[in-house]
Amino acid sequence: MMNELEFPCLHENLEGSMLSLSQKNKWKKREYFGECGDTETTPDELIQQWSPPHKQRVVCKGKENEDNQFVLARRPRTRREFSGLSWDSLPDELLLGILSCLPLQDSLHVFVPGRFDESLWHSVDLVGKAQLDQALGQMLTVGVLGLRCPHTCIGEPCFTHTQHLHVHHMDLSSCTVTTPVLDDIISRCRLLENLSLEGLELSDNIVQSLSQNTELVRLNLCGCSGFSPDSLSQILKSCLRLEELNLSWCDFSTDHVKAVVSNLPSNITQLNLSGYRQNLTMEDVKDLVERCPNLVHLDLRCVRTSSSFPILQQLRSLRHLALSRCYQIHPAALADFEKFPELQTLEVYGLVQDTYLPILSKGLPRLQINSRPFSGVARPTGATRRDRSMWGMTCRLVFRP
Repeated sequence: MMNELEFPCLHENLEGSMLSLSQKNKWKKREYFGECGDTETTPDELIQQWSPPHKQRVVCKGKENEDNQFVLARRPRTRREFSGLSWDSLPDELLLGILSCLPLQDSLHVFVPGRFDESLWHSVDLVGKAQLDQALGQMLTVGVLGLRCPHTCIGEPCFTHTQHLHVHHMDLSSCTVTTPVLDDIISRCRLLENLSLEGLELSDNIVQSLSQNTELVRLNLCGCSGFSPDSLSQILKSCLRLEELNLSWCDFSTDHVKAVVSNLPSNITQLNLSGYRQNLTMEDVKDLVERCPNLVHLDLRCVRTSSSFPILQQLRSLRHLALSRCYQIHPAALADFEKFPELQTLEVYGLVQDTYLPILSKGLPRLQINSRPFSGVARPTGATRRDRSMWGMTCRLVFRP
């Protein structure tokens, strides 16, 4: 068993040892306070005088091994130099918080190509900005993939180049914008997947430009006007990946309705074709069912009679059906929807009085009746949602008004 090591410096008053210095310092301190009294502060000169040298070493030898030396020394402190911060050293989450507090123009000035275009500028929410002019053009130019700015006044974007934009998702619903400016924006888009132009005045040029976005999955043109049946046919023939389409309450003639039902892509699973009670015929309903056999959500607030029910029954995947305000349908005929195997919700606002609704619900126990007053087909944000999402996506950068 190894013997315990002994340090002579701890037993002898060696000159230059830590113990010797400590004792000397104590004697000097007593001597000073004896002369000066009990003072609360000690002069800096005495503190430096009593303190041992920083580099003084105490060397002790072990008794069992004379060759081993133990060195006691104070390690000098390393001085840390402040080199400042750079944008590249900050995490994206912190940069997002900083930029969201800046005015839009100021945040565009800190744009750095190669980083901000794909991370910080991935998606931008401008809800609440009253006016968008040159800043909108700058923002789309830096490579924004998602843009949400409904109910905004859009001036001249002033694009600095003629290249195509990178935007994939864009919500311009109910914006105040001239047709030429909207044409300038849409004509630069080739990669759109989700688009909402609800309530806007369009043109044939705009609709034809939309047909070049062959990756479109959701398109909301509810309440739009200003385009011909030919341009409508063109976009439906070109955008074969469409899954959700909202063409309700547009300024459509009978030819527009024919163009829709004759060219609908078979991929569509959600369709809103409401508002054409005078233009949609029974033949149109037959064409619609034949072209889109995989419909899951259908909003037809325009059918005239219950004679269309057997045709709609051919849609084996239909889960949500809206026939609100189809006043020529007798309430008793609604019992036929018990024959729809997959149907889950039925909207019949205006057809059934509140006093009769419990009776109808009892006759159709599998169905939820009048649970969705507003259609959400292809719309970026549902009417009942309070968040700021856009087709289920939350924008990374949100500017505060």
